[in-house]
Amino acid sequence: MATKIDHLVIGAANLKQGVEYVRDMLGVDIPFGGVHTSMGTHNHLMQLGDDLFLEVISVNDEIPQPSNPRWYGLDDPFIRSNIEIEPTLLTWVINTPDLGALINNANFSLGRSSLISRGELSWYFSLPDDGRLLGGGMLPYAIQWLADVHPSQTMKNVGCTLHSLEVYHSHSYWLKERLSSVVALELVKIHDLQEDQTSYLVAYIDTPTGIKKLYSSY
Repeated sequence: MATKIDHLVIGAANLKQGVEYVRDMLGVDIPFGGVHTSMGTHNHLMQLGDDLFLEVISVNDEIPQPSNPRWYGLDDPFIRSNIEIEPTLLTWVINTPDLGALINNANFSLGRSSLISRGELSWYFSLPDDGRLLGGGMLPYAIQWLADVHPSQTMKNVGCTLHSLEVYHSHSYWLKERLSSVVALELVKIHDLQEDQTSYLVAYIDTPTGIKKLYSSY
């Protein structure tokens, strides 16, 4: 069962802050995407290559708070306080043609397969019941699109592509075992850290003005 990196997720305190962050980091403007009513969030989106995109997401205070925890840890006080200071690369998402099978094969809890919609788009998404980041953001969520054409094909191409995604981890053997169980080990490059060092992500983005980096802050 093949998987691919589907998208990268930048968390922001609000969309204006997130758009400005992408402009500062990558030198491009990322267009508005839409509203996730069931998640209490909204986003901006842009292509990052073939069937791949970048998402800037934030809590949407103009719609009711959902009954369930928001995704990507956006209700976590620690994450909320950090993105108030500056947006950050929160995590990554992989694409699979069979989310149910992927969840069953994973040797860690991906959460439950939940049906989500935004406008005319619908998809299944792996959601932990508490909305937490998986592995502190180092492990990916998983998505199964219910569409014949990947939605990134309709997103704006501003000349950016993902060059590579790299994970710096203090327990790399633990990480490799879990990524292998969801057929994602070959999708990223893993670097060893000392046990007392904090794990983090780095996305290398090829932009119109050269390779730029996006970092996680946890």
